[in-house]
Amino acid sequence: MSNIPSKEEILQWISDHPGLSAKRDIAKAFGIKGDRRIDLKQVLRELEAEGKLARKRSGYRDADKLPPVAVLEVMAPDASGDLFARPLEWQGEGRPPRVLMLTRDGDPALGAGDRILGRMTEVMGEDHEYTARMIRRIGVNPLRIVGVFRKGSEGGRIMPIDKGQDKQWVVGPGQDGGARDGELVEAEQAGPKGRLGLPKARIVTRLGDPTAPRAVSLIAIHQHAIPDHFPDAVIAEADAAVPAGPKGREDLRDLPLVTIDPVDARDRDDAVLVQTEGDGFVIWVAIADVAHYVTPGSELDREARKRGNSTYFPDRVVPMLPDRLSGDLCSLHEQVDRACLAVRMVIDAQGNKVSHRFVRGVMRSVASLNYEEVQAGIDGQPNEKVAPLVEGILRPLYGAYEALKRARDARQPLDLDLPERQIVLDDAGQVTSVRFKDRLDAHRLIEEFMVLANVAAAEELIRLKTPLLFRVHEEPSPDKLDALREVAQASGLVLAKGQVLKTSHLNRLLAQAEGTPNDELINMATLRSMTQAYYAPENFGHFGLALRHYAHFTSPIRRYSDLIVHRALIAAHGWGKDGLSPWDIENLAETGQQISDTERRSMMAERDTTDRYLAAFMADRVGAELHGRISGIARFGVFVKLDETGADALIPIRTLGAEFFHHDPETQTLMGADSGTVIGLGQRVTVKLVEATPVTGGLLVELITLDDRIMPRVSVRGHGRGGPRRKLVAHKKKSAATKRKVERKRR
Repeated sequence: MSNIPSKEEILQWISDHPGLSAKRDIAKAFGIKGDRRIDLKQVLRELEAEGKLARKRSGYRDADKLPPVAVLEVMAPDASGDLFARPLEWQGEGRPPRVLMLTRDGDPALGAGDRILGRMTEVMGEDHEYTARMIRRIGVNPLRIVGVFRKGSEGGRIMPIDKGQDKQWVVGPGQDGGARDGELVEAEQAGPKGRLGLPKARIVTRLGDPTAPRAVSLIAIHQHAIPDHFPDAVIAEADAAVPAGPKGREDLRDLPLVTIDPVDARDRDDAVLVQTEGDGFVIWVAIADVAHYVTPGSELDREARKRGNSTYFPDRVVPMLPDRLSGDLCSLHEQVDRACLAVRMVIDAQGNKVSHRFVRGVMRSVASLNYEEVQAGIDGQPNEKVAPLVEGILRPLYGAYEALKRARDARQPLDLDLPERQIVLDDAGQVTSVRFKDRLDAHRLIEEFMVLANVAAAEELIRLKTPLLFRVHEEPSPDKLDALREVAQASGLVLAKGQVLKTSHLNRLLAQAEGTPNDELINMATLRSMTQAYYAPENFGHFGLALRHYAHFTSPIRRYSDLIVHRALIAAHGWGKDGLSPWDIENLAETGQQISDTERRSMMAERDTTDRYLAAFMADRVGAELHGRISGIARFGVFVKLDETGADALIPIRTLGAEFFHHDPETQTLMGADSGTVIGLGQRVTVKLVEATPVTGGLLVELITLDDRIMPRVSVRGHGRGGPRRKLVAHKKKSAATKRKVERKRR
């Protein structure tokens, strides 16, 4: 069989190119044509018979691969003291791979027979094929607490950091993990109450200085009462879950679906595929079937509803579901069978949806990709993993995206330009940089596919007359529009009155401001005029997206709203007994309110955490001059958004000079009574950083220049004893809009 690659070469190629493993792909890679394909087929059959390849409908896969997260059983230590484990859910035809356990300080001791959930890394070890780091022991779920350690003669105590919480924990001798007095620590319950009636604890993680960056997210979690500990009954249900089988599901494993996520993603709940059809496209969006595992009325369901959503911090995630589900059984890892709900959508060349069809299926992702490598591949710089996927899989995605952009342009959703900050931490939890995230077409196409799938879900359930939770975004109130109109007029721009407001009107205003000094001001003012989106069983449309029907369907691992929509689809199509329950339907409005509240709670915790990280990052730059733009006006001072980091800093009103300032809340301005100086939104400023307080996240600055004019200053620190006694206040001034509002009420 000359010119036929060796078995080792074939196995290596399949391992390197999991997304292209059909026989024709292998033949093309090695330049095998004509009758030689018969010889190749024979070699592949031999590899299959030897158990080195497993056949699937769309090609071959390596039979000796484990998913990124797996359940392992720990074996007895070997002669060298190394600890190994074996996978419990091995589906290959050969022997199970050997897994070396890697331990870290604070990990509990493991013994033979322990079952753990492990994060897997494939290696080329001499006596093992994988290494694993423990996520947690299965069936063991000790209570976790966070507090300040106070060292004693024998052990010590953990003092609570929660407001209103006075319960202390006793740390016994040898249980302090080396913690020092005054350190913030994370501990777990270590036994029943001691002699003094206080519970015992064992310190598992030293978090260092309570004011240090690594402690910030834990403090926010406790301050905002975000549940970060799963009850034992919830963990037990998750640990008892087994992978869903293909019975009763449509087999989608022939479809070369891919997941595209951030580079550090741990859960993957959506996969996509585009096929060309005439002048249009067929778009497949497959979503993890969380409803199969989280059934109505279960412990998992009650806990997920209570949490409402996952909460994301720069250094950690507080998940809605336990790791066994969120990082394993519900996550669409590559080359692993996963249960899903999928929608097949047909669009025309202009991006208009022609039809859709929902299925409950089983899929197998051919590749787990990240946004940056996908964009690099399309831009002509693919890495080894992406290169084979560019033409057949990725380029059609971008083709469909171009069509959807045409439909988006016609629909005119609100087009705000507000870059997102990214806080980068090192291994110690210190902030190394603060940058603005790149917005790639790879991000945008996934967003457009998800929006289309969400629309299809809402339309499908409306058609089938099935109750659901809509994602509602109402138009701005008249008062907020009046305020925006005044800001626009002060900038020399126009927002017309006397017509039914549409997003196209706001986009016209944003377009007028684009490229002018007031660009950022108008974007911020427009954002402030918006109402907050929420969940409700009544459909009031989505103003921001300019859509009549919209429901969240695409992220059930991290949002309870999406799980409700999945259950509604299951019930409407008769796909099983795990659809919407009578209790779900009866309490839809209450559920909508609950998860709208938890969403706001998470947003506040995430914002507070970001502020504290930024304050810690800026702490060593006190005295530096910084540039920014005025982002808010209050009676007590002026808020400035700093250019470099996007952080918000406060200029106290007492530092603006020795004159009274009149505050106009409608136009968002301060006016000096003596000088006539007007301070308003969007003005460029240079400020001096005076104080950065990581504990509160506060940044205090002094105004140096306003629109390049040097301003008089009074020191922020100059108002203690012996400092200036003149009282500087901001007086409210009634604007024309306020007067009109009073007159309307009078009438």
